[in-house]
Formats: sequence, structure tokens, C-alpha cells
Amino acid sequence: MYRYDEYDQSIVDARVEEFRDQVERRLSGALTEDQFKPLRLMNGLYLQLHAYMLRVAVPYGTLDSRQMRMLGHIARKYDRGYGHFTTRQNIQYNWIKLADAPDILAELATVQMHAIQTSGNCIRNISSDQFAGAAADEVADPRPWAELLRQWSTFHPEFTYLPRKFKIAVIAADEDRAAMRLHDIGIQLLTRDGVLGAKIFVGGGMGRTPMIAHEVKDFITADHLMSYLEACLRVYNRYGRRDNIYKARIKILLHEIGVDAYREQVEAEFAAISDLGIDPPLAELERITAMFAGTDFASDAPDTVDRTDPDFAVWLDQNVAAHKQPGHAIVTISLKPIGGIPGDASADQIDLMADLAERYGHDELRVTHAQNIVLPHVRKADLYAIWTALRDAGLAEANLDLISDIIACPGLDYCSLANARSIPLAQKIGERFAGRQRELGELKLKISGCINACGHHHAGHIGILGVDKKGTENYQLLLGGSGAEDVSLGKITGPGFDEDGVVDAIERVTDRYVALREGGERFLDTYRRVGMQPFKEAIYG
Repeated sequence: MYRYDEYDQSIVDARVEEFRDQVERRLSGALTEDQFKPLRLMNGLYLQLHAYMLRVAVPYGTLDSRQMRMLGHIARKYDRGYGHFTTRQNIQYNWIKLADAPDILAELATVQMHAIQTSGNCIRNISSDQFAGAAADEVADPRPWAELLRQWSTFHPEFTYLPRKFKIAVIAADEDRAAMRLHDIGIQLLTRDGVLGAKIFVGGGMGRTPMIAHEVKDFITADHLMSYLEACLRVYNRYGRRDNIYKARIKILLHEIGVDAYREQVEAEFAAISDLGIDPPLAELERITAMFAGTDFASDAPDTVDRTDPDFAVWLDQNVAAHKQPGHAIVTISLKPIGGIPGDASADQIDLMADLAERYGHDELRVTHAQNIVLPHVRKADLYAIWTALRDAGLAEANLDLISDIIACPGLDYCSLANARSIPLAQKIGERFAGRQRELGELKLKISGCINACGHHHAGHIGILGVDKKGTENYQLLLGGSGAEDVSLGKITGPGFDEDGVVDAIERVTDRYVALREGGERFLDTYRRVGMQPFKEAIYG
């Protein structure tokens, strides 16, 4: 994985001291809250309902055991003993004291971590495939390119104050494990005639106006990728609306002028800047790529696993994926225990995952956009020991991609923007369907506590949106969304429900699915085959 050089470290250290001075001025009263707000947001510090929340960047979701232990240490020392892993492959702390924030950032800097550009109208954390470097279906490791994107976008002089926040994802396989087409820019690495390049999608996103990204470039060679992205951002920065926060995202620009007009503008801009030296020199690309060189896998690692323990076998089938190297596997650690809070992990659990990565996983972990943790490189011979340790720590729920593997935002329990609670609803759904989830099969359920869609409800096979209805919490039910390569947006079924009512409605939906499905159809397959009407009839009678 990437290691800071002296330039990276000096940038982060300087930002810590700059922010320390800003916090001291705020605490002394020299800065008002209105003056301080844009400064703290540039350092990932939000003021929520009860306390400050700090969002820490985990670039493309990759970190090592030392960094993971630091996250546990911060949870234990500065928060209430836990952290919340997010859909941007980051981690958030919900109970931060303002006076502690500079010290937290200083401690993060000692392990090459920061909170820069985790908020604000800038390019946010670059996200990627959590199986990068381990999956057999990728054409290249996308992480060197994600790292280039991180370096290019950090403090970019033109893109620090964009019309609105901006999110980029990069993948390198046909299977989309990163919801790539629901980003402002999605990049799919691929090869043409033996040449590495990328397909570029622009204008995706969720929020109050969900849209799927349009294909803007069928193929750009890798040596011109960065300058093409520069052109994409320049056109947005030039024409994106700044007079209306609700119409400021790049998806609205493409909707208003059309993808063809946007493409023409980008191509013209690309032609004008392609010779300006924006693309990195080959030596720099080689330097970064070398840090992601293949892990030294044991070539003689046994390729069989003893499945005699039935509980272990269930976990193997649900949470363990194939690795490109024989004798090895990819493990997804579920942060969705039945009745638990999706994405939360205690400091002790964070430490345990760091220990497992160091002992069994080539010292590497990944945060997923679905709020779980991955050990990307483990020997099959170690799977039972890993599962045993996870089981003892309450982290061995075998529910990856099942109905209890819920994506959920913090909701009204924490967030000042939310209209409804997400966490209690997620807990009730997990408990209601705990005994049926394997019968139901793959069924991705996602909950947002407001229209900002931090819980990706538009992309859920079943999605739930919490709204305020005359001062009470009301939950709208959506069906048919997907964030994968078969991307689609969910549609609202009809009138909303209270908290218990929406759980009952989901049960009616799943009962109808079981009655209608054919063969090995997923819920999403059945929905697409029969349409909304049979489910509406089941829900509303």
C-alpha cells in the first residue's frame, strides 16, 4: 500500500498546526461560529445534534494494522469507545470535543492519516473496489490510480471551491463493487488491444434528485486519464450552478445541458490542456505503482478448507470470496450483527481486526462502501482461526448481501439534517428477519434518515427514506434499486408508514417475493420480471 513521502507528511503536519490555531481562536472567541464553520468543515469537523462529529479519510478504503489501531485508540480516548464506518469508506466519530480535535488530527498524522477534504465543496475521499488487488476479475489494480487521484485532487487550486461536493470512484472489473455509476465521476479501468485505459461516466449521484452517471468517454488511454478528468472538472467548475445549492451538483448540469453538449465541452477543454503536463510523468506513476506490487503469497498454501463445523461452513459460503491466488481467500467482516448498529465497531473490535490483519492478512484491511471491513489476503488454512476470533468478538455474522446487511446513515439520533431515525429501524428489521434471511437470499436493504440519501436508499433492492410528516417520522418504501453493474434507481411504492408499519410492509414484500420467484431468482430479478404492481397489492391490499 502507499506510504507517505516527505511531501505528503509535511502537508498533513502543516494542516494540523494551521487547524490548531483556528480552534484556539474559536475557543477564545476571536472567531465566531460563522467564521469558523468553513474552516472546520475543511478538516472534516461537523457540528451535529449533540456534539461535534469528525470524519477521518481512509483513501480508497485501504489501511494497515497500525492505522486501524489508531482508529481504535481515538475511539477509546476521545469518543465513547466506538467508531462508525461510512459509505465513503471513511470512519466517523460522533462525540468529539472541539478542544480535542487538533490533538486527534496530530495523532492521526503520526500514522499517515488525516481528515482533509472529507467535507466541503471539493473532491472528497476517492473510493474504490474493496477487493482491489485480490479479485481475479480485475484488469489492473485500481489502487495506484486511486492514489494518483488522491494526490491530484488534494488542495487542487481550481477545485477547492467547486459548486458542490464531488465524489469519484474507480474500479477495474465488470462487476461493480463500489457503486461506481452513482458517483459524480465513475472510472472503469479496462484494456483495448492490450492498452490500459478507462471508460468515464459522469453525472451520477443520489440525494433529492438521484441520477445514474452517463457514459461520457468510451475509452481514454491511461497516460491521459488525469488530464481528461481535469477537463471534466473544469467544465463543471465553469458552468455548474452556484446560485442554488439544490441544483449545484454535476448531475444537474448534465441534465440541463445534455450529455452530448457536456461531452463536447469536455473534449474541447481536453484538447486545450492535454499538452500542459497535467498527466504525471512515467517515473511518478511507476513509483506509486511499485508500492502496490503483488503481495508475496505462499505458493504452496493448501487450497482446501475443513467444513465440518456447520456454523463455520455457513460463514464461509456467505462472507468469504474467491481470491486470484490459489490457497487464499477474501474475508468480509460484517459490522451488522443482528440487533446492532450498522457500521459501528467498538474500540476493542477495531483492535481485534487490526490484530487479525497483522497476523493473518498481510497487514492490510479495507473499508467497504457497504459499511463492512475486508481482509483482502488471507490463507484458506487460517480461515477457521479468523472466524473463531471474530465469533468471540461478535463480528462473525454470516449475512453479507442478505437482508440484515443493512446500509444505514446515523439518522436523527445524531444528524442535524435528518428527519427520521435510521438506527432503531435497522435494528428492528434485522431482528424481524434474522431467521429468514438465508431463505430470502441476496436482498440489499438501505435506509436514509433524510432526502440527502447518505444511506443510499435509492440503490437498495429495498430502500427506505425517512421523512417528516407533520412533525412525525414517516418512512417511504422503495423497490428495485441497485448500485451494482446492473445499476437502477428504486421507485416509491406509495404512502409511507410509521416505524413498525414499514417493518410489516417489508415482510409483506418479502412474502410476495417468495411466492412469485422462479428458480434461483434474487428479489431484484423477480421485481424486474413482474414489476411493482404485485408488491403494491401485497403492501396496501
